[in-house]
Amino acid sequence: MIARLVGRLVRKAPDALIVDVHGVGYRVMVSLNAFSALPAEGEPVELSIHTQMRENALDLFGFLDGQEQALFGGLIGVSGVGPRMALNILSGRPTADLVQALADGDVAKLVAMPGVGKKTADRLIVELRDRVRLLCGKPADQSRAQGGVEAEAVSALVNLGYRQPEAERAVRKVGAERNDLAEVIRAALQQLSGGTA
Repeated sequence: MIARLVGRLVRKAPDALIVDVHGVGYRVMVSLNAFSALPAEGEPVELSIHTQMRENALDLFGFLDGQEQALFGGLIGVSGVGPRMALNILSGRPTADLVQALADGDVAKLVAMPGVGKKTADRLIVELRDRVRLLCGKPADQSRAQGGVEAEAVSALVNLGYRQPEAERAVRKVGAERNDLAEVIRAALQQLSGGTA
């Protein structure tokens, strides 16, 4: 699993970036919000990565911000929301606004985003409201750091074959007091295998 890329931004387009890491070009998809914050082509860039493995492809989704990555992890855990739709949702408005809309249960703001109908908006609110309230309640820096670790741990567990919802539950249960990625994954695996963290 690829969790982070540090390299040179070779190509920058709204649909995908190419990041050169020691001569290997990685194609990475990002939200429009992340795209607008990227450096110029040819400049160094560092991205946190969510790796999505499919039957015939390996897709990389990149994030400059731990809060956006945590929200992406929550979105793809909602039934009917895949990674590309999650990126569309994240592109629809700034992360803080989206978090606030979910926390407030603001269906109108969610439906205004591309690809989100009323049923999807309702499902997003039901499944994510409590989770985003935690994001709202934490100081921004702590939220970014912890959200990034938790999102990466969930991504690792999914790539090990666990279902997204059970991976998220295990990480939520053990991750609150831990900031080290390896420690969170270890404790979550223990939790998933029926041990105690």
